[in-house]
Amino acid sequence: MKKTLMAAAVAVASMVAAPMAHAEQFITVLTGGTSGVYYPLGVALSKVYADAIPDVRTSVQATKASVENLNLLQQGRGEVGFSLGDSVADAWAGNEEAGFRNKLDKLRGLAAVYPNFIQIVARKDSGITTLEDLKGKRISVGAPKSGTELNARKVFGAAGMTYKDFGKVEYLPFAESVELMKNRQIDATLLSAGLGVSAIRDLASVTDITIVAVPADVVEKIGEPVFIAENVPAGTYNGVDQDVPTVAIINFLITHSDVPEEVVYEMTKQMFEKKAELVSAHSAANGIDIGTAAKGMPLPLHPGAERFYKEQGAL
Repeated sequence: MKKTLMAAAVAVASMVAAPMAHAEQFITVLTGGTSGVYYPLGVALSKVYADAIPDVRTSVQATKASVENLNLLQQGRGEVGFSLGDSVADAWAGNEEAGFRNKLDKLRGLAAVYPNFIQIVARKDSGITTLEDLKGKRISVGAPKSGTELNARKVFGAAGMTYKDFGKVEYLPFAESVELMKNRQIDATLLSAGLGVSAIRDLASVTDITIVAVPADVVEKIGEPVFIAENVPAGTYNGVDQDVPTVAIINFLITHSDVPEEVVYEMTKQMFEKKAELVSAHSAANGIDIGTAAKGMPLPLHPGAERFYKEQGAL
């Protein structure tokens, strides 16, 4: 009888201990609109984590991108999210005008990933070829206080322009902006995304487009190190036959301090080991480079990511 009771007690203890030893870790990847680059990369990243990290359950959330992602991470409503570098810096500083009422002190860096290109796209029949030509025209600048819209303010501000210079301003995400351009309801839109973004590819397949140049002197006037002069290469989209100068800004993967160190270590490691799977999801992932992933981070690295980079000699 005593042996039976002891065996039962051991069995119960094993049943209780097992879930504790193998507690599931949830990883929600915060992305952006489904027609941008964040979303397909986030889906691929989620699959990498689910396949490679034991006892992990993943999900992907489409969001309004940078600003919303950072606020959700601060609240613990996601474990990793994509964001533009200037939004990350604004969140760490608590810049209310950029959408952050207080400093988001729980945020921690995971990796610099790839550059976003500010792509100002106009219908060719609008006659717009320069920033100056945009004056008096109808334009969409991205969802209100999204990373894209904050980029728009800085680029136009550096060019000596404000939204008052335009004939009409819409605050819409990529897909909705493109639909308005197809229907001739707006003349141009500004998108901050990786090269080859599906929204512009879709537009260029049905409408002749022009990529509006952002000269290097305008980029310099922005005066922030996360903004750099780059080109949209010829052939990126239908009808774009030569390189077009523009401004690029680094994207980051951000996590928060409550995610366990070992989990973030594995998240960082698997992203690099399975980079080919991310590139298959979107060519922008070619920009992921362990040599630069820990550089330029506007806030502290998570200890898990820091440990990985030190092991790899990247810090």
